[in-house]
Amino acid sequence: MSFMALGLFWGAFAASVPDVKRAAGLSDAGLGLALLVSTLGAVAAMWLAPRIEARLGARALGVITGIAAFGALLPGLAGSPLAFTAAMVAACAGYGLLDVAMNARVSALEAESGRSLMNLNHAAYSLIYAVAAVAAGLARQWGAAPLAIFTAVALLSGLAAFYVLRVPAPAGAASEGPDASQQGPEGPALSLPIILSGGAIICLAFLAEQGTEGWSALHLERSHDAGAAAGAIGPALLGLTMGIGRLFGQVATRYVRESVLIRAAALVAASGAALAAHAPQLGLAYAGFTIMGLGLSLIVPTVFAWAGKRIRARDRALMVSRLSVVGYAGFFAGPPMMGLLAEGFGLAASFTALAVLILAIPVVLLPLMRRAAPDPIRR
Repeated sequence: MSFMALGLFWGAFAASVPDVKRAAGLSDAGLGLALLVSTLGAVAAMWLAPRIEARLGARALGVITGIAAFGALLPGLAGSPLAFTAAMVAACAGYGLLDVAMNARVSALEAESGRSLMNLNHAAYSLIYAVAAVAAGLARQWGAAPLAIFTAVALLSGLAAFYVLRVPAPAGAASEGPDASQQGPEGPALSLPIILSGGAIICLAFLAEQGTEGWSALHLERSHDAGAAAGAIGPALLGLTMGIGRLFGQVATRYVRESVLIRAAALVAASGAALAAHAPQLGLAYAGFTIMGLGLSLIVPTVFAWAGKRIRARDRALMVSRLSVVGYAGFFAGPPMMGLLAEGFGLAASFTALAVLILAIPVVLLPLMRRAAPDPIRR
């Protein structure tokens, strides 16, 4: 349910960017800078997440989901650039904290049950994201204001928080502190090379994902004269295909080694970004976002699962936090980078830059990741 809350907010936000931008009186560069500033709240919250979870105990995930639900209201209330920036700082802090908490919960459930669950839960996020993007686009088409859309998101997220509070946490889910750093008998401790190599891959994947979520609707409306509902199909396709791709990844990780899966996924995503950038027709732009989503879908969950299998169990919450701090810099830096490039060169150049950056994953970062942990599960 916490993955649902995250997907609801970001799907609705992606489809509402044109209206929110207009209501706050922001230029392309202004929107980009406002989202860049919002990274400060998110990164600070993610860094502190293990300590906050330890303080809240077994109720941590439910309480954090409720905090994020309240933050969902804030972008719909913003009527000026400063108000929008403050709203996004607060909202991103709540949702950044939620992202770490829910991934740590999944990692604990994997340890307790012995089953692979990461791709499945990330698939749920993506599918809910797609539904939320389409629903918000239709609501815009019918004249709904941003506040009405984000109020609905907040209410549904509040219900999710109430449900999570009633579900028992797995044993020890919130009891692992961030202090362990030595080799233990149950496996190696979390190391800096794993954090940096895995985090850098997550960073570029999230940069491409969130950059597309934030700017694909605007790209379709500007470059292909799409209406509000047709523009919302861009981020919706990304979310839908990422959900489908992650369901495939849930099975593929049993048979394909992690490095092969990440390399293939990055090449597919880069080709989709290039097609979306330069498509001469709306249908081909949709195809580009579809291909991009299928590729991006597998990268992040596979890196999380890869790292989780190579460290001791009591470091898993810390692993999620530290990988997230490195990786989610891209999640929040994507939209401002896209905005700054769009201001100077147009959105086609912005999506071309995404394609080039994604190619750095198989060419540069994947070899570093494999050297950081040279003992994959399957060879």
